[in-house]
Amino acid sequence: MRKLIAGTLRLVKPDFRIEADPAAAAAELLTAASGHVCLTGGSTPRRAYERAAELRSNWSGVDVWFTDERCVPPDHEHSNFRMAAAALLLDAEGVAVHRMQGELGPDAGAAAYERDYQAAGRPAFEMILLGLGPDAHICSLFPGDDALGERERPVVGVDTPGMAPIVARITLTLPVVNGSERIVFLITGEDKADAVARAFSGRRDPMAPASLVEGEVTVLLDEAAARRL
Repeated sequence: MRKLIAGTLRLVKPDFRIEADPAAAAAELLTAASGHVCLTGGSTPRRAYERAAELRSNWSGVDVWFTDERCVPPDHEHSNFRMAAAALLLDAEGVAVHRMQGELGPDAGAAAYERDYQAAGRPAFEMILLGLGPDAHICSLFPGDDALGERERPVVGVDTPGMAPIVARITLTLPVVNGSERIVFLITGEDKADAVARAFSGRRDPMAPASLVEGEVTVLLDEAAARRL
């Protein structure tokens, strides 16, 4: 994709892959990854993590990070960590997990994760897995939010998210996302078709945060989600 101002066209199109089972395709990419890998939340990624756990048991050499987290305890039903732990991480031998401490709140939690990220040398993720919200948000970067403009800090708190559950968040910022070596979107369902069209129209739009993603982008999606491409 291009690195240009809002409203301009990009040079490079994402690699769109319409799959019968996009979660299985994402799992295969995850199991082949090494180094620093970043996971996202949501129901579709859960299936990918469960499949990855079936495909690979030894995750030595892999550091797992998170794109974002709700400001809840790690055992809360809304916790992205809880979901990923149950689906993959608890049985992943040798993995190093960097959890966002949502229970600290958005500001203290973001500061703690920034310290962890800095201590690790501000790594570029070998692979980052992203979902796509129906409003075209990624991570906890919502349409028009001030966090979209952050260029210095790798992690910030979001006091008021743009959609349910309405609970404060911690999120990576765009420079970290765009600095990843490989960016993989996992998107399913007809309810995401409009968001897909907005995200990958080729025009940068802060009201569609996914359109601001730049780099080596692979988009795994089913036919329903791809119907407006």
